[in-house]
Amino acid sequence: MYIGDTNVRGLHHLIEEVVANSIDEAVAGFCHNIAVRLNVDGSATVTDDGRGIPVDLHEQEKKPALEVVMTMLHAGGKFDHKSYKVAAGLHGVGLSCVNALSEWLEADIKMNGKVYHQEFRRGATASKLKVLGKAKGTGTKITFKPDPEIFEVMEFDFERIAMRLRELAFLNSGIRMTISDEATEREEAFSYKGGLAEFVKHLNESKGVLHKKVIRLQKQEGDIQVELAMQYTDAYAELLLSFANNIHTHDGGTHVSGLRSALTRTLNNYARGQNLLKGKPPTGDDIREGLTAVLSVMLPNPQFEAQSKNKLNNPTIEGIVETSVNQLLGEFLEENPKVARTIVQKAVQAAQAREAARKARELTRRKGVLSSGSLPLKLSDCSSRNVETTELFIVEGQSAGGNAKQCRDSTFQAILPLQGKILNVEKARIDKMLNYEQISTLISALGTGIGADDFDPDKARYGKIIIMTDADVDGLHIRTLLLTFFFRHMRELIERGRIYIAQPPLYGVKRKSKIQYYLDDDAFRQALLASGTEGVTIESRGKKAQLSGAKLREFVEELMALEGNARVLHRHGVELRQIVDAWLKTKRMPMFRVTVFDDTLLAYSQKEVDAIIREASKTSGRELAVQNGGAEQGELEVVELHEVANVKKSIERIRKAKFDIADYFPPDQTPEDAPPRFTVQANGHATALMALCEIPAAVRELAKKNMQIQRYKGLGEMNAEQLGETAVDPATRSLLRVTIEDAAETDRLFTLLMGDQVQPRRKFIEQHALEATDLDF
Repeated sequence: MYIGDTNVRGLHHLIEEVVANSIDEAVAGFCHNIAVRLNVDGSATVTDDGRGIPVDLHEQEKKPALEVVMTMLHAGGKFDHKSYKVAAGLHGVGLSCVNALSEWLEADIKMNGKVYHQEFRRGATASKLKVLGKAKGTGTKITFKPDPEIFEVMEFDFERIAMRLRELAFLNSGIRMTISDEATEREEAFSYKGGLAEFVKHLNESKGVLHKKVIRLQKQEGDIQVELAMQYTDAYAELLLSFANNIHTHDGGTHVSGLRSALTRTLNNYARGQNLLKGKPPTGDDIREGLTAVLSVMLPNPQFEAQSKNKLNNPTIEGIVETSVNQLLGEFLEENPKVARTIVQKAVQAAQAREAARKARELTRRKGVLSSGSLPLKLSDCSSRNVETTELFIVEGQSAGGNAKQCRDSTFQAILPLQGKILNVEKARIDKMLNYEQISTLISALGTGIGADDFDPDKARYGKIIIMTDADVDGLHIRTLLLTFFFRHMRELIERGRIYIAQPPLYGVKRKSKIQYYLDDDAFRQALLASGTEGVTIESRGKKAQLSGAKLREFVEELMALEGNARVLHRHGVELRQIVDAWLKTKRMPMFRVTVFDDTLLAYSQKEVDAIIREASKTSGRELAVQNGGAEQGELEVVELHEVANVKKSIERIRKAKFDIADYFPPDQTPEDAPPRFTVQANGHATALMALCEIPAAVRELAKKNMQIQRYKGLGEMNAEQLGETAVDPATRSLLRVTIEDAAETDRLFTLLMGDQVQPRRKFIEQHALEATDLDF
């Protein structure tokens, strides 16, 4: 009810709720720095330098105000508008909900020259408020660990949180937001003086802009503040982000309605006044084509649809936004005629393209391609007309399509095979897109129509639309092209939860007469691990250490994890042996690889990196150009080694198992008669090994002795029965529902990876090349 779900979204909503309180302090002018730290034990800490949650005695409850805020609903200080004129929090439930959904929570408050501390367990008070000592300044620190009995996922996503903090930094210019991860020692900071204008520039960094300067409009109407930043691009899609009191209103609301009305009226009025229109004026959709805009309103008593706050419902804000934008945008257009003419021309071209698309639709309808009464010949339809129960499989290739037809239930499952790759719609307007046979076939099968004036999600002929492609690079590319099409032209189908991705297995493992399927490499590795350690014992020389059963599986899993980290480090130009040797000598982990021309050095801290750069620049007699991993070869390259934190954990766990990390690698020179360091005992047979790194391979070999393993890259490699069991039958298959977690970031990535601009895409690939894992050669 309060956080949306108990999965990834709900878990991260806990941090958002705590940060929201700090942001309210910032908006009120009392806070300038907010920091989020992800701790090694799975907890999170949010710190600010605001006034601090009050700790004095609550008059009615006779308890410290901090305890009341943490343990009672509707106990916040945001109702009388004395503490906060505007706030993200509405009902005083945020912190108390975080407390209730946490295994434990600790609050530290700095005020009155002291540090106050109180502890809570699953929402209940666990200690009295006490003073820890003296303190300078004021502020609040909340540390909490989500309750594993409630949440299905327990790991915070650094990138996801960083994205939200960056967003808040854009919305609140001058405030510094930081995030750090204790495990990886990664840290990022965000602070933007340009506010919403910088936000729009960030969103448009991979797009071609039609006017260089971002249009920024701002107006105060009593207690209500309206701020808008907008810029037109040569893209075909609109990107409009809206916020109310710093809350991202994903579903818009009255403030967005006011903005859209104002844009249409103001631009058409200007175009008429300047005689720039011939024929019918552009519609609202035409005017917003290629628009990137961020709208932020601050108001007392915001009314949202629910605690998740996805839609603003205040009626009065619509008129205020519309009036403000009408006035300010009208003035801007009059003062900037060149920019105004460019925007109007873009809208007119969009209107012409819309008309061309309408004619293309009419033509294709007359040909029977898009007619609702004439379905594509390639479509093998189902007999049921109950939309909520029917499914459409979009299948790659005729071969897989044939198998899918044989194994489906024709009562409610339809099959549409697509031959080859569809058009990349990111680079094509709708009128050109409709001339592409694969696209028109797909639109016809779906039954929703296409285009702003024709698309109707309620007319969808199927409740589930399932993308089923091969697991190779071509299949993933086709899936991406289809997702681009749905995101750009049928986004509401995604938002309604109609789009799915089939999960055919990568592996089939036959033992005796039974076949077990595994969806991915991780599941397959776990199967090998379980089979390869069954009835197996590993002991070190002299039986100083001996493992079997569950402890052996955990130990081998740790060695496999170390293998994976070794592969990543190798791609970063560092060998695991270098890291381990450094640890054995200094008990410290190198955190950076620094390459100066042809010399490679390992650095243990940012301070050492800075010293190396200064020394190299001094030696060269000039400041050297620094490249950060993956970029073109420069004079000086710095690569942060995030994997060493995991290596450190593995070393510690190996030590706890009473094995020595010094024995991980084989000795440099081994006499032929040297006794083995380790022995693997299985089924009465003993295998001698000289290094810990050889154990995973030995376990895998033991596992494979009684297995017949098949790796499926294409759907056509399965017979109809296998495909039906693993990907089509609702009783045994696994599906992924496609969702949009962050519309702005999704839009940015589609533009970056599928759009016309080559240089930003090249830069992205170079920066992330070493992170790639699912490569097919």
